[in-house]
Amino acid sequence: MRILIIEDDREQCTLLQFRLEKEGYSSDICFDGADADYYLSSNAYDLVLLDCMLPHKDGLTILSEMRRGGNTTPVIMLTALGELSDRISGLDSGADDYIVKPYEFGELMARIRCRLRRHSGIESLSRLKAGDVEYSAEEKVLTGPSDSCTLSNKEGELMELFLRNPDQTLSRSTILSRIWGADYEIEGGNLDNYIYFVRRRLRKVGSSLAIKTVHGIGYRLSTEG
Repeated sequence: MRILIIEDDREQCTLLQFRLEKEGYSSDICFDGADADYYLSSNAYDLVLLDCMLPHKDGLTILSEMRRGGNTTPVIMLTALGELSDRISGLDSGADDYIVKPYEFGELMARIRCRLRRHSGIESLSRLKAGDVEYSAEEKVLTGPSDSCTLSNKEGELMELFLRNPDQTLSRSTILSRIWGADYEIEGGNLDNYIYFVRRRLRKVGSSLAIKTVHGIGYRLSTEG
């Protein structure tokens, strides 16, 4: 699981990253709204921890733009703004949870686990759906409007990554690190080959989904064909 921490208090941000990684979560950190836009557009996250008061762009604006852009990643707001009106504004802007500082780390972890369970869903851990296809991660079988086919391990991992992040641009580095690991040793052309294989699988099952090349960045699974 990968978490993005958006917090302008650098010491608190770094400490939170350290504690999350001790719990087994990988994480990225950024300290202002401008950097947050870059991270959110370049990477796929399972959850975002978001402060309200940030330089350059506040947390509510970031959150509203995420939701308007179709980004459904769970967001937990971590903020010192604890008035009822603040909590209402955060939740109405699209936050999944709202925690007022100071907070207990144990409670934060419980809420993180809760949000990740709700977002994934018990069934979706093994069966994923997007557009006109369904993929069984357990059986590695892709089913579309006209046919089904079995995917290789790497094809399946790529398909799962795209289906969990439909209509989001995934950078080449994000895809490589998620599928082959942070210390991957793979030529860039090999990724292109696997993308070709997955596109061919989608065509085989008669799907209208398309993996589109975003030049200079990476790839995006378009549900609009």
